[in-house]
Amino acid sequence: MGLCKGLPRQTPTIDMEEIRNKVAESSLITFNLEDLYQVGTRSVFDLADFLFEGLILREKDYRQRLIELDWHQYAGHFVHIQCSADAIVPQWAFMLAATYLEPVAKRVVMGNSETLETVLYQEALATLDVEQFRDERVIVKGCSKYPVPTSAYVEFVSRLRPVVKSLMYGEACSTVPLFKR
Repeated sequence: MGLCKGLPRQTPTIDMEEIRNKVAESSLITFNLEDLYQVGTRSVFDLADFLFEGLILREKDYRQRLIELDWHQYAGHFVHIQCSADAIVPQWAFMLAATYLEPVAKRVVMGNSETLETVLYQEALATLDVEQFRDERVIVKGCSKYPVPTSAYVEFVSRLRPVVKSLMYGEACSTVPLFKR
């Protein structure tokens, strides 16, 4: 038993011309930082694996193990060098590892995986033509399937703020305003 019992049932009519996608019609530009993500294998080179008893680095042993290592396992990889052990490792040890990695890896950085992503995004953002955004209303998309470090969002804002009309964060249906000229 419904409230409208006995009344003729009316089928709602939808005028297709009335439905408009205002977001698509707007002059908003949505930019997704994950479009700058450099696809490729990420690897870690951990000096902890070369420490004697997990505490100290013996130069002679370290040099020998580097010579014997199959460096082609890092071919084409984005590699970050670190030491995950709580040990004092001299700077030259990281530098020596880089001399072996540089000829085979796509990119080598010192630090953790977030440092690697930060460097890769900084390099990509340095080549971004910001003039394409001059006097435009830009939305920086927030969700992504690739890891985008917060530092990349900050760098993007720093590069775009001087040229854009407005800058927002999120999705076109629910943005957070960041800047408006």
